[in-house]
Amino acid sequence: METKIQHIMATVTLHGDAIQTSGTLPKVGTKAPDFKLTTTDLNTKSLSDFLGQKVVLNIFPSVDTGTCAQSVRLFNQEAAELENTKVLCISRDLPFALNRFCGAEGLENVVSLSDYKDGSFGKNYGLNFTNGPLDALHSRCVIVLDEKGNIKYTEQVQEIADEPNYKAALEALLDD
Repeated sequence: METKIQHIMATVTLHGDAIQTSGTLPKVGTKAPDFKLTTTDLNTKSLSDFLGQKVVLNIFPSVDTGTCAQSVRLFNQEAAELENTKVLCISRDLPFALNRFCGAEGLENVVSLSDYKDGSFGKNYGLNFTNGPLDALHSRCVIVLDEKGNIKYTEQVQEIADEPNYKAALEALLDD
C-alpha cells in the first residue's frame, strides 16, 4: 500500500487575490531548519553562524518594493537597540541588489542574505509562492528564534502589501 504525502499550503493575498505558498511555516517551539544563504559579499552563512544570539528572520519578496524596504529600515532601527540580537533580512534578491539598497540607505544593523541560488530556504521554511505574479519569490514572514535556534514566534503576513506586526515580533525577543 502506497502512502501519499499531503503538502499543506498556506494562502495569502496580493491586493485581495489569493496566492498559495509551498507549505506552512515551521511551528513555534521547534528547531528552525538550517540554511545556507549568500551574503552581500558572496560568502555563505548558515543558521549555526548565529547560534548564541537571538535572531529575527525578516523575510520578504523583494527589497525593491516599498513595504519590503520599510521592513528592512524599521528592523534596522529597532535592532540597533537590542542586545545579543541579529536581524537577518532574507529574500531571493541578488546579493548585489541587497548591498546596493542597504548601502544607499546606510543600514548597518541588519544582515542581508539571499536565497537566489536554489531557493532552498524558502522551500524548507514552506514560504515560497507557488502561483501568481510573485511565483517562486518568498512570502512576507517574520520568524523569531532564541539563542539555541528554537522558534519563538512566526507571522506570515496575510496581505503581501501589508507590513508585519513589528511589535509582536520584538516582544517575542524579550520573552524568556
